[in-house]
Amino acid sequence: MSVSSRDFRSQRALRLASGVALCVALSFGLNLPIPFIAPLLCATLLSALTKPLPLKAGLGLTLIMMLLTGSGLLLIPLLRYYAVAGVLLIGLCLFATFRFGLRGGNPLLATFTVVGLTMISAAGTADFGLALMVIEALAKGLLVTVLVVLLSHKLFPEPANAPQPPAKPALPAHEASWVALRAALVVLPAYLLALINPASYMPIIMQAVNLGQQSCSTCAKDAGRMMLGSTLLGGVLAILFWAALGLFVNLWMFYLWMLLFGLLLARKLFALSPSQYGPPFWLNSLTTMVILLGQSVQDSNNGKDVYTAFAVRMSLFIGVTLYACLMVHVLDHRRQRQALNSTANQEALNAH
Repeated sequence: MSVSSRDFRSQRALRLASGVALCVALSFGLNLPIPFIAPLLCATLLSALTKPLPLKAGLGLTLIMMLLTGSGLLLIPLLRYYAVAGVLLIGLCLFATFRFGLRGGNPLLATFTVVGLTMISAAGTADFGLALMVIEALAKGLLVTVLVVLLSHKLFPEPANAPQPPAKPALPAHEASWVALRAALVVLPAYLLALINPASYMPIIMQAVNLGQQSCSTCAKDAGRMMLGSTLLGGVLAILFWAALGLFVNLWMFYLWMLLFGLLLARKLFALSPSQYGPPFWLNSLTTMVILLGQSVQDSNNGKDVYTAFAVRMSLFIGVTLYACLMVHVLDHRRQRQALNSTANQEALNAH
């Protein structure tokens, strides 16, 4: 018996929305450190994987994640005593990591390595205990994510004969190097900003990592519309979500509102409703909304002015996104000029 395309896409949309909402409820209900980590990881896994992650594999992934992110601890002394050399080394490692992912490497391993190089090392320059807390938050968040992904696949299983998404082709070596350089330059300024005050600017690093990954699959022509548009949409949705949550402030309503907003975005992400934008646009909108909401809830719990903090954070998000768009255009324009010059030189040689 065949399964219509709408059937399996509906299952995937329900799985993504319910999984992200459950991760939000568990993270805030259990008072996990950096509670928006689990929903971000859940959104990434459920948007990319159509099969459940076995429990053993999930535990193994958590261990690998701790090792990869823990590598950032080794860079703390270098950043403290030889800051310029440390930043240059991290930039080189970011380039190599993004290139590894573009050349067919495991994208999850690449993401965890980028997080370790940036978030952990930045936190450790201010306080070694803060770096350990971030690793703890990532480990707990990933464990919650693994359990929620398993449950989501049980509740909304993939139809047996649903088509599998095509594997993303590896880029040629020269192309991968350019795109990896672009992604590394997108992340580095946010990382330098986080070195000033890691506790305050940790969400900026997460957003920069999201944009760096999005820039890997975005051409220069669509960069501004894709990255800036998804960031602004995530901010608008976060404002609407916060206003709706203010009507009834409790964990159940937080879960239900997240489920509703997640379903609206998942329908677009899996093309259940028509859209001119691709899945990366809607996934970045979802992750931006989750980061902004998570920080706003924490600001409220800590007695901070939520609206001022949101305005500052959103301004930084927009600034990082505009810079990312600029990097994409500048490097793509430079690459096109080099290609034209190379072609002109080759034609001149052939003419002689």
